[in-house]
Amino acid sequence: MSLLVVGSLALDDIETPFGRATAAPGGSAVYVSLAASYFDTPVRIVGVIGEDFPREGLAELEERQVDLEGLQVVQGGRTFRWHGRYHYDLNVRDTIKTELNVFESFDPVIPPTYRKTPYVCLGNIDPVLQLKVLDQIEKPRLVLGDTMNFWIERKRDELLETLKRMDVLVVNESEARLLTKEPNLIKAAKIMMGFGPSIVIVKKGEHGALLVTESTIFSAPAYPLENIHDPTGAGDSFAGGFIGWLARTDDLSDENLKRAVIYGSTMASFCVEEFGIAGLQDLSYLKVQDRFREFRELSRFDEVEIA
Repeated sequence: MSLLVVGSLALDDIETPFGRATAAPGGSAVYVSLAASYFDTPVRIVGVIGEDFPREGLAELEERQVDLEGLQVVQGGRTFRWHGRYHYDLNVRDTIKTELNVFESFDPVIPPTYRKTPYVCLGNIDPVLQLKVLDQIEKPRLVLGDTMNFWIERKRDELLETLKRMDVLVVNESEARLLTKEPNLIKAAKIMMGFGPSIVIVKKGEHGALLVTESTIFSAPAYPLENIHDPTGAGDSFAGGFIGWLARTDDLSDENLKRAVIYGSTMASFCVEEFGIAGLQDLSYLKVQDRFREFRELSRFDEVEIA
């Protein structure tokens, strides 16, 4: 089944204790699309860039068979820029500079050929724009949405309206607590389900991810990596792996949702091993499968009866 991805395309300046990257292609739409592309599902992207977006960044998407018909290129415009610096605790970062540029006036127009796409992934853009996208889609089978603290604080009412149209909400711990004003993540997830989504995933960084549905609670570990170079895009890569697997299998059962969470964590683990999108380049479905199986072994154990 095909997948529509709507979100930002960016040029990132990234600093971590282990190195730096300048003007690296990134943005939620890029990370989601690349991660999802490894599941042999047609991926379509809607976003906006300026003339300064590097050709090699687009070539990487094209090489992964991502359909760029919905990509807007603003002549003479400059691409969204973000500069971030991570601490030794890579869960903590400082935003040094944000330049919206062409993204400030982004008006998502869904091409007619995209409007019957069954699976939809909305990056953490303005909830008003997320809703505008959904108004252009004909009866999607599943809509996954992301958000961020900025929208929760500045456009809460608009976000709550948009959540009514989402099937899956993916947020991190701080976003979950801010949105619900509830410190306990399981209770917070159930509150968020009351806003509209039937599936909630809370990303916990190096501590894994929590999946909550009406009938199940599933806690997945993070992959134990010795070398983490750059956490930028990890959450979007998780979303891409998660919805990429669902689009490939077209199976929304609780058991398959659990598998999708592990595939999401698998793609996130590849992402953080390199700077920018480099960790999502030159993978193969076989390599993804191998790490998926390693994930499975992390928590597997045999029951022993006590006499």
